[in-house]
Amino acid sequence: MTSHSARAFWNHPAGPKTIFFWAPTMKWGITAANIKDFNRPPELLSVPQQSAVALTGLIWCKYSLDIIPKNYNLLSVNLVMAATGLYQLYRRVRFDGLAGKSKTH
Repeated sequence: MTSHSARAFWNHPAGPKTIFFWAPTMKWGITAANIKDFNRPPELLSVPQQSAVALTGLIWCKYSLDIIPKNYNLLSVNLVMAATGLYQLYRRVRFDGLAGKSKTH
């Protein structure tokens, strides 16, 4: 990274001197925890929690592109957050469907 690009990054309106950089950066921790839960048994996943994770991600993706300056750090964390929440919901719904089928047979 050249000194010009480092300076441009540092002084960007959504750069590390602002909350617009640090809030989404810290939000990666929530996303990392959700990724870690991929190993969790699906019957232990909370539908309300994963719905909130997925919806929060989707809503904030839209917002990140509407604000000025556009915040691509916020967009990226929320795309991954929405994807992980939707994947966890898929796992739970699939488990519930398979569990329901085994009870009827």
